[in-house]
Amino acid sequence: MALGFIRQTQFNFWRLAEPRAVVEWQSFYATRGLLKRLPKGDGHPVIVFPGFVSSDNATKPLRSLLFDLGYQTHGWGLGVNLLFGDELEAEMVALVREVAEKSGKKVSLIGWSLGGLYAREVAKVCSEQVRCVISMGSPISGKPEHSNAHSLFKAFNGEPTDIDYTRYFQLHEAPPVPTTSIFSHSDGIVAWEGSLQKETELAESIVVPASHLGMGVNPLVMYLLSDRLSQAEGNWRKFSTRGFKRLFFKKSKAAKKL
Repeated sequence: MALGFIRQTQFNFWRLAEPRAVVEWQSFYATRGLLKRLPKGDGHPVIVFPGFVSSDNATKPLRSLLFDLGYQTHGWGLGVNLLFGDELEAEMVALVREVAEKSGKKVSLIGWSLGGLYAREVAKVCSEQVRCVISMGSPISGKPEHSNAHSLFKAFNGEPTDIDYTRYFQLHEAPPVPTTSIFSHSDGIVAWEGSLQKETELAESIVVPASHLGMGVNPLVMYLLSDRLSQAEGNWRKFSTRGFKRLFFKKSKAAKKL
């Protein structure tokens, strides 16, 4: 019980410290020229899903960088991420299939916060059209206590039904494609435990020093995204933390115990 109290106290502290995201946004623009030198892509399409109470405006800087790195970038085009339902899921699935069909290539999916959860679930439905999935600070455990935004989400979307709860128990399961969960121990919105996924040959969890609200522009996260996306199709390998990278990135030991 004492350990749980300490964890909750730490979580609340980092929530109050979320304004530090301003520094990450400033760092993104300050290093924009250097970020353009990150590993280039092969031109395949990438769709970026925004977080809860957010929209394509929030992911525009990220998509702009990915475009400069050689990717076909797409927002989700569905307005503010607020209300979830079968219709919204169907529209996301249709978007992935449409982009894949028009490009003739598999699509990589990136999701920030709740958008990462959506990206994972969509990939389970249309895995044949998906190349890889990357989530950033996403509440993939399905446990309400892991997110400070859960009460707000429930206020807009109502109490979960029995069917919803059944699905929640499956959220932690990664889609059958290469899947990377990027998260931070200092995330003040989604507890880091909520972003853990079981380590498999196609699933990994990587820890970065970042806030929740700044994760989608954090230069270190941009490095991770370029590294993961630039891998040749069919030749996906887990991220290596050897050399200088061990100073900034860590593999989650907790994920190996799931």
